[in-house]
Amino acid sequence: MEKLMKPAEYAKELGISRQAVYAKIKRGILKSKNVEGKLYIIVDSVKQKKPTQKESTISKKTVNSKSDNKDYASLLAAKDETISVLKGTVKDLKKTNKQVSTTLRSEIDLLKEAFHEMRALYVNRLEYKGNDIVEVESDIIDTEDDHWISVKKFLKSQGITEEKKVKKLVKKFKKAYKNMDNRFIRENGKLRLNANKTYEDIVK
Repeated sequence: MEKLMKPAEYAKELGISRQAVYAKIKRGILKSKNVEGKLYIIVDSVKQKKPTQKESTISKKTVNSKSDNKDYASLLAAKDETISVLKGTVKDLKKTNKQVSTTLRSEIDLLKEAFHEMRALYVNRLEYKGNDIVEVESDIIDTEDDHWISVKKFLKSQGITEEKKVKKLVKKFKKAYKNMDNRFIRENGKLRLNANKTYEDIVK
């Protein structure tokens, strides 16, 4: 005749751990069945008898020894599995890190290319503006109504030769040029004056 026992009751009756009972179930040594979602051990009530104290002690030692060996083996197997999983994780992380590094290098290269392109455009624009400025100045120089002379020639025509006064006037001329005074231009890096204009407001 069969009867059902809970794993905890079965373990207590035999004097073994519940882990050992579950191990026996897993290995097929003990028969079990689920009843309303709960696990029960199928026990033959005719054959099953409570062991004597001596038998229980011997059985407990034997079972504990086997259980300890199995638990140790299970622990080693679990650790091996954990190590295997960790190795796979490390491998995946290395692969991901390599992909991230490759992506970052690609982004950096794109930024460098964009920077060089922007710089080239900016330089070309400056050169274009510079050419426009030269053309404007050349138009002023070529105007029939204007006659441009050097500062030195102008001062000489005015009879101004004293070094101190010359420096003072040159300073005033440069200031007037910076203030967009159209009586002055700069040609080939040198300041020039329009000979057809008067400078009484500066030369006093």
